[in-house]
Amino acid sequence: MNPYLAEEFTPAETDILRRYFTNLDKPVFALVNLPEVVKGALFARYSRSTKSLRRLFLDEFVGELDISGDVSIDATVGLRRAEELYDRIFLEYGDDSVAQLGGVHLACEQASNILTKVLEWGRLMSYLEQSTRYVDYLTRIGGRYRYYRDPEVGESTLSGRYVSDMDRMFEAYGELLGVMTKFFQTHISKTPKDADFAYRQAIQAKALDTVRGVLPAATMSNVGMYGTGQSYELLLMRMRSHQLPEVQNYAELMLTELRKVIPSFLKRVDLKDRGVEWSAYMGDVQESMESVVSYLLPEETPSADVPTVQLVDFDPDAEIKMVASMLYPYTHLPSQQLEQEVAAMSVEERVSVMRAYVGDRSNRRHKPGRALERSIYQFDILADYGAFRDLQRHRMLTLEWQKLSPRHGYTQPEALEAAGCAKIFDEVMERSATLYELLNHDFPEQASYVVSLAYKVRFAIGLNARSAMHLIELRTTPQGHPTYREIGQEMWRLIRDKAGHTAVAEMMRFVDLREETPLGRLAAERRTDKLRQLRNALPESIER
Repeated sequence: MNPYLAEEFTPAETDILRRYFTNLDKPVFALVNLPEVVKGALFARYSRSTKSLRRLFLDEFVGELDISGDVSIDATVGLRRAEELYDRIFLEYGDDSVAQLGGVHLACEQASNILTKVLEWGRLMSYLEQSTRYVDYLTRIGGRYRYYRDPEVGESTLSGRYVSDMDRMFEAYGELLGVMTKFFQTHISKTPKDADFAYRQAIQAKALDTVRGVLPAATMSNVGMYGTGQSYELLLMRMRSHQLPEVQNYAELMLTELRKVIPSFLKRVDLKDRGVEWSAYMGDVQESMESVVSYLLPEETPSADVPTVQLVDFDPDAEIKMVASMLYPYTHLPSQQLEQEVAAMSVEERVSVMRAYVGDRSNRRHKPGRALERSIYQFDILADYGAFRDLQRHRMLTLEWQKLSPRHGYTQPEALEAAGCAKIFDEVMERSATLYELLNHDFPEQASYVVSLAYKVRFAIGLNARSAMHLIELRTTPQGHPTYREIGQEMWRLIRDKAGHTAVAEMMRFVDLREETPLGRLAAERRTDKLRQLRNALPESIER
């Protein structure tokens, strides 16, 4: 069973697409022969659209571009001369340094929400993923709901049960989405200052946020990626060692397309003493760790009543070290002596240094310097998989997560109870858990596909104060999802109260501690609508 469905294009569309995409019939393809700004705009639009990237390009971008000079180009043809050139450069300059300078925009479509987390794990790459709050998942592909169908499960006796139960979960998603949209329209009125479009967008985001928990982790998403040859090399070697067949198969699809654009950068992936050996090493470590855990921790029983967010580690002397780091570039003292000087200062003196270093932050995008990286925090979090998806995408974290299963229970938005939909939601959760238990015996790796996003997963986040400032200020904005807003707010309180780092907490002046607003997205949609109106009012010559 082929889990991927090829999209159909007319001959005229094919003639255009072949110039800019490395294939027209696979879920992974690279973008070439386009200006960088067009690739970026495509990926940005991609994250809020139900369309495939190639269809989006045809429908919304081709008409704005002059493509008359690209008639003879064919991106689907291999780049033999480029490979010869890169080989020559490699011999002179070394592979690692050169592989950091060649980048590729890669589209990854029809990827499960398990696979997307693997794709987005690396720090040194850029990602945009299809949003669950701007896109509903009722649009079918080839007449099928958008969830991944594992070939091994498809060939087993559980195939029929898998498809029927997953279909019913998507049907419940559609039913709940319709009910909750009407519920919010009835209970949250549009004010005179709200444009119809902004109000509808905010209502849609609210409804989608509320019902996304019933979607299974097999729900397919689109991911736009940009990275260097070296970053892709590391990603592919890690994917090849993964235990999930989808991840391994997708690695080969990616390698095929990347070799059409940066072939020599990826030669080491198949070398026995390099990539093959490295992947085998990572696989061996994984097997060894599973064996050790089964021996040392045969009975895993998590403690009851564990808080959603725990601060499990921090440095009590972090603020002293941080102040010393702030002063370091402006003095001629060695680090150890400088820390002694700071330790002898009064609290007021140290705070004055911090305030001067942070400066007048007029918005959250003003980031203080790297001295904040001296303070490290380790959080243990138990939250629904939907919230984990959002927090996991932050790059500058040390992140580990446990396998997704129903064992930790699930979260149910209060609005579902108010709308009389709690029973439907609970039935989906029960169906998800039952199907998981059926699959887990014969297909332990694939079993996570059927776990709904409302089920909780445990994950650990290690980050410094600078990263914490970015994450917490961003994720507590009113337009954020309620679940990760609460996580961000609690992280801030723990830094202030448990760690006692009041000065660090004070630096994060754009943390929003208010409770959830009725339409969190509305303010952002108002701003977007105003910008849209201003743009439309510009004369065409000025806009260009």
